[in-house]
Amino acid sequence: MSANPLMGLKIVTLAVNLPGPVAARALLRLGASVTKVEPAAADPMQHYCADWYRELNAGQAIVRLDLKTEEGRAGLAQLLLEADLLITATRPASLAKLGLGWEELHEKYPRLCQVAIVGHAAPRQNEPGHDLTYQAEAGLLSPPQLPRTLLADMAGAEQAVGAALALLLGRERGAGSGFAEVALASAAAAMAEPLRYGVTAAGALLGGGLAGYNLYRAQDGWVALAALEPHFLRRLAAELHCDGRDKDALQKVFLNRTAGEWQQWGLARDLPLVALVGEEPCNRKEETR
Repeated sequence: MSANPLMGLKIVTLAVNLPGPVAARALLRLGASVTKVEPAAADPMQHYCADWYRELNAGQAIVRLDLKTEEGRAGLAQLLLEADLLITATRPASLAKLGLGWEELHEKYPRLCQVAIVGHAAPRQNEPGHDLTYQAEAGLLSPPQLPRTLLADMAGAEQAVGAALALLLGRERGAGSGFAEVALASAAAAMAEPLRYGVTAAGALLGGGLAGYNLYRAQDGWVALAALEPHFLRRLAAELHCDGRDKDALQKVFLNRTAGEWQQWGLARDLPLVALVGEEPCNRKEETR
């Protein structure tokens, strides 16, 4: 793939917090130029997670506009004249009040595509919500533990990227500009599909029912073993000299070394075995670029 397949395309985003900035970052990495329009009070993430804010917005042009004023709307209009794609993450009723509903935008800017990130699909598109409520409705929570990641937001961001690419490709092929809506509640529901089919339910195939696909205590932490396929399980049993289908037997063995030692051991034997990363922020470089 070309390193910059979106080179020359201009994206304007009004989205703050997540997942809009995650989607915009992905499109920037594909070569598009991104202008982010922030409110006068800035993106809230700049205050509650400054490091992440800087990483998400690196390489983007940041402008501050108050879209509730005539001057602010005029500034946005100037940006949209040359834009190929607009990303929004505001409830439809609020966008309509600002004159940013799709029909009005399409009439003014016939080349412009739009990806609208909302909480819920119609008829609930104007209900308030956040990642926590979307995960709750999708059955992804285990009270009282809060989720360890913003699954709905991050999944919604990936869906927004896919929608943006589809719209831009469609326009390139003569379909004209288009509109796509990404509902975060629907993104959470999509992530819950394995659970809905029972695959990851407690005691199910990928929910603790298999000894070869499980978590085990090591001397200093935990390891994750994913010897799901028969060839992995056979190799594991041969190397450990125990029944790879016996959880108790495996647990006794894993207590003999540290988690890091087990990870190196597994790597040397081509086995899917890794140490669990703790709850402290992970400083390792991300692997999904």
